[in-house]
Amino acid sequence: MKTIEEVEEMMTIPSNELIKDLCSLDGDILILGVGGKMGPTLAKMAVRALRKGNSAKKVIGVSRFSSGPLKEELEASGVETIAADLMDDQQLQNLPDVKNVIYMAGNKFGTNGNEHYTWAMNAYLPGRVADKFKNSRIVAFSTGNVYPLVPVAQSGCDEEHPVNPIGEYAQSCLGRERIFTNFSHRNETPVTIFRLNYAIDMRYGVLLEIARQIYQEKPIDLTMGHVNVIWQGDANEYALRSLQIADSPPAILNATGPETISVRWLAEQFGKAFNKEVSFTNEEQPTALLNNSAKAHQLFGYPKVSLNQMISWIAEWVMEGGYVLNKPTHFQERQGAF
Repeated sequence: MKTIEEVEEMMTIPSNELIKDLCSLDGDILILGVGGKMGPTLAKMAVRALRKGNSAKKVIGVSRFSSGPLKEELEASGVETIAADLMDDQQLQNLPDVKNVIYMAGNKFGTNGNEHYTWAMNAYLPGRVADKFKNSRIVAFSTGNVYPLVPVAQSGCDEEHPVNPIGEYAQSCLGRERIFTNFSHRNETPVTIFRLNYAIDMRYGVLLEIARQIYQEKPIDLTMGHVNVIWQGDANEYALRSLQIADSPPAILNATGPETISVRWLAEQFGKAFNKEVSFTNEEQPTALLNNSAKAHQLFGYPKVSLNQMISWIAEWVMEGGYVLNKPTHFQERQGAF
């Protein structure tokens, strides 16, 4: 894959299972916060699935669309768009009532020094959204950051593991979950809380960050010595199919790949691909931020894009000088400071 268009074409291919699931839903699909890193490809995948299933259902994407060509790009792919600031309550209330809602809005980076805004986006706004769409089915994006750091040997946190978020960003994300849960109880709204980490795209993500450091002959920090990753296309499919499992009280679903991956091993794989020497700083700690996604794999199957395939694609992308978003994940962060 040489271009962004080729990446998105491959990333948005819907499986037969997704086609069946989306076509069997009653009502259209509304994506709130479609302008983020994952929203555009999720929206395009949904459109492709519905078209392949000969469904007339609409996919509607909501964002401020304050700059760039994204609005036109989405419309060209069949996504209807609405420009709105979700924090403006009048604009929120003016949105159409749609049966299926994917909630992707939120704030992470820049939390330090701007904590009030992060809490407003991540914990206040969800209440307004849950109230507005109380008669809908909602998939609410969350994060594995709501879990504590756990021993690497424990295979990560499953959905039953007690939450214990580190830092204000992660705490505000737990706030988002609690608010959606409250309104799910109050209004019997079916909800899926979708705890994701970490989605991989050619243009951003843990693998790209490690690969670029190796390519630029910079040392790799091993303090957070293990990670989970999942191809963004697979994560998007899991999220869309999670509409089918929404429940009251909410269903909770971890979304990541099956491997607990050594950062050292990843660095060495990219070193081989680039024929570069690999150097490290610090030592692996006995704990890491790790999710166990066995439930999602049982429900929706293993991710279709393997770890080795992601490594190969990312290495080629870096060597070819492919476009990057310059939005680091800060996956190394152990104190929750974003």
